[in-house]
Amino acid sequence: MNAFFAYLNRMKYIERWSLMRSTRKENIMEHSQQVAVIAHALCEIGNSYFGKNHDSNKIAVISLFHECSEVITGDLPTPIKYFNKEINSAYKDLEDKSNEKLIGMLPDKMQKTYSEILKHDDESMEYKIMKAADKISAYIKCLEELSGGNKEFLNAKETIQKELENSKMEEVKYFLENFIETFSMTLDELSEK
Repeated sequence: MNAFFAYLNRMKYIERWSLMRSTRKENIMEHSQQVAVIAHALCEIGNSYFGKNHDSNKIAVISLFHECSEVITGDLPTPIKYFNKEINSAYKDLEDKSNEKLIGMLPDKMQKTYSEILKHDDESMEYKIMKAADKISAYIKCLEELSGGNKEFLNAKETIQKELENSKMEEVKYFLENFIETFSMTLDELSEK
């Protein structure tokens, strides 16, 4: 069955932050696009300012597809996903099996390409940049919720902020120093920039 793209289209139905009251719902489709944009920016920051040789396009594509398994598994909330090593390991295995099932929904000649996108080495620089972008995306969500008066995200914001500030990646530090402040601005404030 060639249902791969139909399954991916269902990403818009999988909500994030399910354990928290949100002023605006966020789905994994829009989240994945934001992570791809941020990951691309991190690559370009690394290449332009720190002499890196990141493949911006490859990392953006990996980021765009990083939540695909959740059309089968759903979005497991972070406190549960990282509760202990056993749960985290079991969930990673479930994600891998879900990705394999999705890849199997493609015509044979397309499976290799999408397998390389969906299956990744957790120690690779591409994966680390994608995870950093994922963390920045979560931080931006917290800033947006707090700007809307929702204090439900205060603890998450503080936790994620500490993790980002402790990042060893120059690209992350540059993004935080040069871009993150604007995510808390109103449209009028952005227009004056």
